[in-house]
Amino acid sequence: MALSNLASEISRRRTFAIISHPDAGKTTLTERLLRAGGAIQLAGNVRAKGERRRTRSDWMGIERDRGISVVTSVMTFEYGGCIFNLLDTPGHEDFSEDTYRTLTAVDSAVMVIDAAKGIEARTLKLFEICRLRDIPIITFVNKMDREAQDPFALMEEVSQALALDTAPATWPIGRASNFVGTYDLRAREVHVSVPLEQSDPRMIALGEELELVQAALPEWNRESFDAGHLTPVYFGSAMREIGVTDLLDALVSFGPQPRAQATDGRVVQADEPTMTALIFKIQANMDPNHRDRMAFARVCSGQLTRGMRVKHVRSGKQFALHTPQFFFARDRQLAEEAYAGDVVGIPNHGTLRIGDTLTEGEELRFTGVPHFAPEILRRVRLDDAMKAKKLRQALQELAEEGVVQLFRPQDGSPPIVGVVGTLQLDVLQARLAGEYGVGIGFESTPFSLARWVDGDKLRLANFVATNRTAMADDLDGDPVFLASSAFMMRRTAEMNAELRFVDIKQIGSNFS
Repeated sequence: MALSNLASEISRRRTFAIISHPDAGKTTLTERLLRAGGAIQLAGNVRAKGERRRTRSDWMGIERDRGISVVTSVMTFEYGGCIFNLLDTPGHEDFSEDTYRTLTAVDSAVMVIDAAKGIEARTLKLFEICRLRDIPIITFVNKMDREAQDPFALMEEVSQALALDTAPATWPIGRASNFVGTYDLRAREVHVSVPLEQSDPRMIALGEELELVQAALPEWNRESFDAGHLTPVYFGSAMREIGVTDLLDALVSFGPQPRAQATDGRVVQADEPTMTALIFKIQANMDPNHRDRMAFARVCSGQLTRGMRVKHVRSGKQFALHTPQFFFARDRQLAEEAYAGDVVGIPNHGTLRIGDTLTEGEELRFTGVPHFAPEILRRVRLDDAMKAKKLRQALQELAEEGVVQLFRPQDGSPPIVGVVGTLQLDVLQARLAGEYGVGIGFESTPFSLARWVDGDKLRLANFVATNRTAMADDLDGDPVFLASSAFMMRRTAEMNAELRFVDIKQIGSNFS
């Protein structure tokens, strides 16, 4: 493909995540964005009943049962001449690692805030992750059709809590049950769900508030937004589909195009002619009938075409991309071609792992995809001993997917799973039963902390031999020290100062 055509295609891509505290309306907003973009005819509703409750982006059984998102869903659709790759992330903090990995694959984020609750704890943590990666953020203040904080107070709270300049892009017309639409501050247009006369009290109040807005709040600045220092703020109600098209139009107008990506050797520019891609997510059993295994790849540069041969950098092997796929949550279609910024699925049988790099031959690895040390450790208790082999396979696959972290004790005792929160254990138990037919329970362990150990090979080998009963291997075979308490961890680290005990491991790197 000519470089001019390649650059044109890449410039059309908008790849973004939706982040929020649980119950702020993230998944409902996702559904409404998809509907506004013409991707679905009937938007689901997390709190509705029957078929309407089965939201398109929440497709797993446990998600439908509990009304929460526990995995990132990927939706690709077209709107306003742009190709959107929308990644709906889990809101619950127990699935923060999946969300963090997803944020390595996007160019911007839409931060959803509950108009009544403002900045909540999970919102703050997710924003901090975005800031670490310099990801530009668009803010959507949701649920303006309910009792809400004053818009000026909300703007001030966002500014103070996040140390971020706020520039209103729209302004609400009416409040709570009288909320009927928004005023576009840049286009100077009224977008309302019902006709309003200028004499309407809501229009009179709007005029008065706009004078204050123009006098007191920062103006839009594209450079500041791109640098992650300023967020445009949109008001609306996802439930009533007010303000949704405002948000989509903004992403078309100034949503960041695919960004450059760092590797262990150089920075890869999106418009380079050769294809590179990062595997940021693995999902098993999206189609339980076929026991499939899908690797989600962010195309970082160039053009990916169906049938092309690529190098799997970690193994050094080459393989052909026979059936790359675009996703719409659980649904999929063949991807004949994809460009930098696109997210494609690559069917595989365990070859690809989170953090892997694909290239057209160049030896490089994308960086910034981490594993965090788990906060909860449990032994797995198998209900039926005859299914031990099946359990080993299932734990291996689900650990590769990132559902849990798997540690195999070097003394031969039963495997230990590590998670950030207890809800992950519920998901593991439900998926083992539903997808693999394996019933399990959990037992406590004498360990409360896990740290990866790195250092000189000889000294590391001596340490492992001396502490065999407290050592385990992770999924990659890297050594992990298990401690009974924070005190024991500190003491062990002090007594072995020549070694490093780390709580973050970069996926895909050569650890030791």
